[in-house]
Amino acid sequence: MALKVAIQMDPIGAINIDADSTFRIAEEAQARGHSLFYYTPDKLAYREGHILARGWPLTVRREKGNHFTLGNEVEVDLADWDVVWLRQDPPFDMGYITTSHLLERIHPATLVVNDPFWVRNFPEKLLVLNFPDLTPPTLVARDLATIRAFKAKHGDIILKPLYGNGGAGVFRLDPNDRNLASLHELFVSLSREPLIAQKFIPDVSKGDKRIILINGDPVGAINRVPAAGETRSNMHVGGRPEKIGLTARDREICATIGPVLREKGQVFVGIDVIGNWLTEINVTSPTGILELERFDGVNVAAQIWQVIEDKRAAM
Repeated sequence: MALKVAIQMDPIGAINIDADSTFRIAEEAQARGHSLFYYTPDKLAYREGHILARGWPLTVRREKGNHFTLGNEVEVDLADWDVVWLRQDPPFDMGYITTSHLLERIHPATLVVNDPFWVRNFPEKLLVLNFPDLTPPTLVARDLATIRAFKAKHGDIILKPLYGNGGAGVFRLDPNDRNLASLHELFVSLSREPLIAQKFIPDVSKGDKRIILINGDPVGAINRVPAAGETRSNMHVGGRPEKIGLTARDREICATIGPVLREKGQVFVGIDVIGNWLTEINVTSPTGILELERFDGVNVAAQIWQVIEDKRAAM
């Protein structure tokens, strides 16, 4: 069936079509005969009982520097659409949260992917708290004395903003570090939000594995190896993607969390695993499907659309 698909995302002109998962999702939708409409989060509005978006009909093509064409700008009622993709990047701030509230008003009659209620309630670094047996020792706190005690217990820790993304603001504090108080002072001056700390996992030097799950089932993984002298493996900060398979421990982790993701309407999810430990469950705007397609020949976008088409057909 041909679906009307709206994509809420960051400005499309600046994306890297060789790495952007949203572009690959749009490309696959177009190949399957679905029509595309694109708008940025600031163009979403509630007016007198209607959820509206001002944007453009969209055509995409795999041509660098000429990867999209827009039709005439128009305002649409998203209740008239079959699918809306919630795909802007974090930070998971009040702007992001507000869009989830607005899109929740049309879901599930219009299928919003991922389910905005649970995206809002399952941000990356908080959903993992539901699975303490799978995660390294973890602390969520703002108070300096509490963070000091955690560091004293575990010695070597990672400290980062609770709602950050892309490796920004991630610090390793080893047993000899003397910067905790200064970093805490900096963080609390910038935000009222708590911080998250986790015991440092030395296996990160071998890579931070991104596992892609579709409707709760793992479809493959890529390994992201930190650049020389870096703790962070995010590709935004120079991490190198490489081919890797799933271990028995990876499958155990996926089997534990998968039913929760499926039940909560999280169609496209990327989890991060370092060594034997789950560190994040990314539901807001996960990436990695193009790298997986290159390494393993897995058309993740097609699998995503098959789930969505099946969901629409059952409605």
